[in-house]
Amino acid sequence: MTGQGVTAQPSEYHRRVAAQKRTAIVEAATKLFLDSGYDGTSLARIAEAAGVSRATLFKQFATKAALFEAIVTEHWKADDEAPLPEPGNLRAGLEAIGRRYVALLTRPGMAALFRIVIAEVPRFPELGETQFKLGKMPYFESVRRYLAAENAAGTARLDDAEMAATQFLGMISNYVFWPRMLLAHWEPDDAAVADAVDQAVLTMLARYGVPGSRGA
Repeated sequence: MTGQGVTAQPSEYHRRVAAQKRTAIVEAATKLFLDSGYDGTSLARIAEAAGVSRATLFKQFATKAALFEAIVTEHWKADDEAPLPEPGNLRAGLEAIGRRYVALLTRPGMAALFRIVIAEVPRFPELGETQFKLGKMPYFESVRRYLAAENAAGTARLDDAEMAATQFLGMISNYVFWPRMLLAHWEPDDAAVADAVDQAVLTMLARYGVPGSRGA
């Protein structure tokens, strides 16, 4: 029993250290990609900026493309403890999704990630494909499934859940996120952001809500 206890503790320690190094690498890479461009940033520079050896970096990420995929996945990662709402109350479900989408779009580094992709996609179209396939589409698909479930439950009436998801997320991101791409100091206050979500929800209810159902 004593021997097992001795070996278990270092194992947990090493896992924690590896996770810390991975975080340092991802953060350093994001900053360097933004400052020097994807092509102008080498794995050696990333290792130096992250304070890790090249061997450690290559153990975590064999290629620069793999590192970029990890950055995208990390930034778009949904909260595992907060699954999409159960269908049955369209208003409450849309409010929850809208608030979580705001939290996602305003996560530290999300705007920087988009700037990297926008700047580099003419020369490296695979970066845009990675952002689309690993980031935007999985999240978008989860919202589409939710709206389709509300339609099946009879609390929403829509023929095209994909278009409805596009409309809802677009109303929010067009106010909360996209102005940041052009306006360096775009930081609407919490009340303005909450109102943007509320207005998007009301618009969706007016267009797709079933009169008399919960949340309509």
